[in-house]
Amino acid sequence: MRILLVYPIFPKTFWSYEKILELVDRKVLLPPLGLVTVAAILPQEWEFKLVDRNIRPVSEAEWEWADVVIFSAMIVQKEDLLGQIKEAKQRGKLVAVGGPYPTSVPHEVENVGADFLILDEGEITLPMFIEAIQRGDTSGVFRATEKPDVTGTPIPRFDLLEFDAYDMMSVQFSRGCPFQCEFCDIIVLYGRKPRTKTPAQLLAELDCLYNLGWRRGVFMVDDNFIGNKRNVKLLLKELKVWMAEHQYPFRFDTEASIDLAQDPEMMELMVESGFAAVFLGIETPDEESLQLTKKFQNTRSSLADAVESIIKAGLRPMAGFIIGFDGEKAGAGDRIVRFAEQAAIPSTTFAMLQALPNTALWHRLKKEGRLRENQDGNINQTTLMNFLPTRPLEDIGREYIEAFCALYDPVKYLDRTYRCFLMMGAPSWKAPAKMPEWIIVKALLIVIWRQGIIRETRWKFWHHLFSIIKRNPGVAEHYLSACAHNEHFLEYRQIVRDQIESQLTEYLAQGTETPYVPVAAKKVEEKTEAIAS
Repeated sequence: MRILLVYPIFPKTFWSYEKILELVDRKVLLPPLGLVTVAAILPQEWEFKLVDRNIRPVSEAEWEWADVVIFSAMIVQKEDLLGQIKEAKQRGKLVAVGGPYPTSVPHEVENVGADFLILDEGEITLPMFIEAIQRGDTSGVFRATEKPDVTGTPIPRFDLLEFDAYDMMSVQFSRGCPFQCEFCDIIVLYGRKPRTKTPAQLLAELDCLYNLGWRRGVFMVDDNFIGNKRNVKLLLKELKVWMAEHQYPFRFDTEASIDLAQDPEMMELMVESGFAAVFLGIETPDEESLQLTKKFQNTRSSLADAVESIIKAGLRPMAGFIIGFDGEKAGAGDRIVRFAEQAAIPSTTFAMLQALPNTALWHRLKKEGRLRENQDGNINQTTLMNFLPTRPLEDIGREYIEAFCALYDPVKYLDRTYRCFLMMGAPSWKAPAKMPEWIIVKALLIVIWRQGIIRETRWKFWHHLFSIIKRNPGVAEHYLSACAHNEHFLEYRQIVRDQIESQLTEYLAQGTETPYVPVAAKKVEEKTEAIAS
């Protein structure tokens, strides 16, 4: 059986990092970990080819070669996924589809001709698919009624990847998150009980990457790396030893909840194990909004103090922010910008709230009749909200544009990054000195030319760089890398402005909708009017 694995195109997003990747001659930030895991679960006597369409298109020879084409996608990849399913069917191929987007809205991939729907988690549903193929079935829908034990998940087929095209590799230690944020689809897809691999499993995956010659960054793609703190600490204690024995070949990034700041032991173990950055879902500094969306873990202590603790421990924070929560007061965009400045968070994802399919938020808004027709929820930063908010959508959109552009003003970004790294703890370990690759030297020279010579940032660039080298030299390399990230954001903020303004113009031309007023508020309003009359 010849299996062609195809990964659809991502549109330009915060995470696409085109300008940064151009500097180091790479095509994509991260590989399709789901597809190489699928390849590992399927019978190993089958033949496999993988095409990441973010790197190159599928060739006619590859289409012809395949017996079955397997796609996996997230909702942001929807457009290319549906197009590629049609391409495969036009060539008479059997098509199997899985991943987060098809699992959430299976009818959309069925409607364009997908034959097999391998939904939920593959450790359970892929064996069903294998049995169907071996019986000679030409269609089927496979669903799971439970969550799999991931201690049986095999090492992904990293050998199928075009290594030179990627900036980082991906590994996964856990699935699931213990919290109950209303807008989050992770708990819908993977549950609220975090399931982890064993430390031996994860180290075996790192051994595989190491033996294949990988020596760059590795993203631990867990949606909340510290969801199961006990098991994570067991991993980190072994990972710390593995990294030292292998002379620190990787740098790790991951995602974690803000309560990481309350666990000094965890942060120390992460830094000693080679972790450099952590993505934090802060969402908003407005506590009322956090309470409403059930992100209670962000209300238990000062968010600014938590971020400071994480920085001082030696981890660069990346933060996610959202605008458009119910009951949100005007000026939310400005408050987010002020918080990012106060907390010295260099890079932030920022988007308007979306109701993702089957989340608690989606179900509530559907019941209230607030979902906008023909508007898909996705997490791209260039998309208007897909539901009727409690204040004018135009106001939210305007605030969002101005706040996004303010966050990535080149001078403010450089200042924020400088303040972050000035207080950042440096790791106690040091990787062996080696000659840098020419491509890295070239990228550094380009950043110095742009930010240190031709732009308005030049005086701050040199002042901040020399100050970091003098006052906190252990983080200087990491600091320069963070400075380089603004090459992407400078262009991307204009993309955000243009696309959101275009969508707002179209929205206003259709006639503005009245903001949604909750039932309780309506009753108060009616009672007030009655008293006044």
